Amino acid sequence: MKAVILAGGGGTRLWPLSRRSRPKQFLSLLDDKTLLELTRLRVHDLFTDDDIYFSVNASTASFVKKIFPAVSDDHLIVEPEKRDTGPAMGFVAAVLELTLPDEPIVFLPSDHYIRDHEVFQRTLRVADRLIREHGCLVDIGVTPSWPNPNLGYTHIGKKVDGQNGVSIFEFLGHTEKPPAAEAKAFVDSGEYLWHANYYMWTPRKFLEAYERHAPKTYATLRVIQKHWKNGDTEGIAQEYATLEKISIDFAITEKLEPARVRIILAPFAWSDVGLWSTVKQLEEENPKDNVTKGVQLASIDTENCIVYGPEGKTVATIGIKNLAIVDTGDALLVCDIARDQEIKLIIEELKGRGLDRVL
Repeated sequence: MKAVILAGGGGTRLWPLSRRSRPKQFLSLLDDKTLLELTRLRVHDLFTDDDIYFSVNASTASFVKKIFPAVSDDHLIVEPEKRDTGPAMGFVAAVLELTLPDEPIVFLPSDHYIRDHEVFQRTLRVADRLIREHGCLVDIGVTPSWPNPNLGYTHIGKKVDGQNGVSIFEFLGHTEKPPAAEAKAFVDSGEYLWHANYYMWTPRKFLEAYERHAPKTYATLRVIQKHWKNGDTEGIAQEYATLEKISIDFAITEKLEPARVRIILAPFAWSDVGLWSTVKQLEEENPKDNVTKGVQLASIDTENCIVYGPEGKTVATIGIKNLAIVDTGDALLVCDIARDQEIKLIIEELKGRGLDRVL
C-alpha cells in the first residue's frame, strides 16, 4: 500500500489562525508539531518516505517542502488550482495509475487527530488485504458522538468480517453533510457512522469509479494523464480548470454500488480538527477548564473558554463562559464556542467587504 497525504485544504473554520497563506494543516494547534507532521508520524512505521505522496496545490507545495525538505518532486502531485476533492483525488489517481495502477493507496487527510498510531496502522493493514483479496473500495467510519451536520454519514449493514481486532461492515449508502435534523435521525438510528474520508482503493479502480459515476470528469482526467506523461504543465492547467468544482463525496461516494464497498469501524479515537470547539476538547482535561496557547491568561469567573494569541500577550477575562477568543494581531475572533460552525459565514462577510487581507 502507498499513502497520499491530502495537504491542499484551507481550514476556514479555524480562522483567524488558519489563513490562505498558512492553512491549518501547517499550524501547530495541538502540539509543537504541525498537523501535517502528526499525520506523517501516525504512519511512520507503516510507510517509508518513498511510499508517501502529497496532494497539494501551488500555494501549499512550498509548505510541504519546508517541513519535509527531502520529499522528491515526483512525490508532490500539484493540482494547478483548487477545485475540491473530486478533481484533486481523481488527478492523483490518474497520475499514480501510470506507475502503480493496481497498488492499493490510502488518502490520508492532514487535519485529523488520532492518538493510537499502532491501532490506526493495523487498520490500514487490514484494508490493504481487503483491497488485494476482494477488489473493493475500503473506507473508515467513526461511531458518531453527536449529530454533526458538517460531516458525511455512512449507512452500514451487517458485520461481514473481522480481522486482527478490526470489524468490517456492509456499505448501504452515503449522505454528505445532511441537514441537522437528518443528521440527528442518522445518529439516533445507530446505523450510521461518521465518514472519516480515508478512501482506499487502487488508482485503476478509482478511475473506473469516475468513468461510471462522473464520466465528464473521467474524460478530462484521461486527457490530463496524457499531458502529465508528456510533461505538458500548461495543458494540464488548461484541462484542470474545466473540471467541475465538487467534493468526491458528492461526485462519487453517494453513487457507489454497495457491493463494491466495505466499511471498517474505526477501532481508535478520532477527531476532525475543523472547529475551535474540537481543538478545545482535545486540549482540555476538565470540560470547565480554560485552554490557552501563547497568551498569559488572567481570569475571574471564566469557564470553558479557549484563548489563543501571540506568544507572551496578556489577556484578562471576567465573568465569561463558553467563548473562543483568538487573536492574531491583525484580526480578533470572539465567538460563542457552540456557534463556531458559523465562522464560515464570517469569512463570506469579510470577502464581501473586501477584507481579503485578513483571510
